[in-house]
Amino acid sequence: MGSRKHNSAEKRKEAKKTQYIARLRNVPTSPRKMRLVADMVRGMDVEKALAVLQHTNKEAAGRLYKLLRSAIANWEVKNEGKRIEDNALYIKEISVDGGRMLKRIQPAPQGRAYRIRKRSNHVTLVLGNRIDELNEVVENNEN
Repeated sequence: MGSRKHNSAEKRKEAKKTQYIARLRNVPTSPRKMRLVADMVRGMDVEKALAVLQHTNKEAAGRLYKLLRSAIANWEVKNEGKRIEDNALYIKEISVDGGRMLKRIQPAPQGRAYRIRKRSNHVTLVLGNRIDELNEVVENNEN
C-alpha cells in the first residue's frame, strides 16, 4: 500500500473513533412513515429526544427509541468513565433510506391483479458532542 493511501486510511480510522453511529436495517415500515418521526428528533439533545420518542404514539417512535439507546451505548463504550449528563450529546445526523421492497399480488375484479409494494427502510443515526465540536472550532480559529 502506498504512503498516501496508508495516511488517508489512518485519518479515516481516527475519525471513526470520535463518531458514534447506530444503524437499523430492513425495518418493515415505509420510509415515509419513519421520516415523520426522524424529522421530529433531528438536532435535538439526547435526553429530550428520548422523552419525545417515548411519548409519541407512532410505531416508528419505538424503533427509533431503541436505536437512539443503542447509539448512546456505542458512545459509552468509546468513552469509558465519562457521563452522558456532563457531555452535550445531540442527534447530529439521522437519515432514513429506502430498503428492500417485497412485491406481492392482490387479486382484483375481472381477472386482474394489483401489485402491492411492501416497503422497508434503513435508518442511520449519528450522535455528536457539542462540547467537543466547540473546542475544535476554537482550536481551528487559534491556528
